[in-house]
Amino acid sequence: MTVRTRLLDPAIGRAMSALSAAAKKGLGDPALAELVVIRASQVNHCAFCLDMHLTIAREHGVGERQLGLLAAWEEAGDAFDERERAALALTEAVTLLTDGFVPDEVYDRAARHFDDVELAHLVGLIVAINNWNRVMVGRRIPPGGYTP
Repeated sequence: MTVRTRLLDPAIGRAMSALSAAAKKGLGDPALAELVVIRASQVNHCAFCLDMHLTIAREHGVGERQLGLLAAWEEAGDAFDERERAALALTEAVTLLTDGFVPDEVYDRAARHFDDVELAHLVGLIVAINNWNRVMVGRRIPPGGYTP
C-alpha cells in the first residue's frame, strides 16, 4: 500500500471543525446530527468517522437498534420517525449526487420537517461530514484514533 500522509494542516482542521460544530449547533438535535454523519460515513466507507461518530451517537442517547439498522433505514419499519427518514434521504442524496443534483422530492420531503434555518444547517452538516470523509478516506486514516 502506498504510504500516505497523516498530516492535516491545523488551519484546515480548525475550519472544517468550525463548519461541523456550527452546523450541528444550528440543527439543534445532537442525536439526529449523529445519525446523519454516520449514514454519510457509511456511504463513503469512512471507518475513522464511523468509529468516532458511533461513540458520540451513543453519548447523545442514540440506541443500538437505530445504530444497527441505520444502513437499511428505508426498510427499518418504525426504527426511524418521518423527520429522521427525511434527514437520511437528504443525506444520501447530497452525498451521492447520483443524478448530478438533489431531486426536488427529496428536498421537499426534508423541507416539510425542517424550517429554513434547520434545513440550512442540515445541508451544512451533510457537506461537512462529506468533507471529513474525503479527507480521512483519501489518506486512509484507520479507525481508533478518536479520543473524546
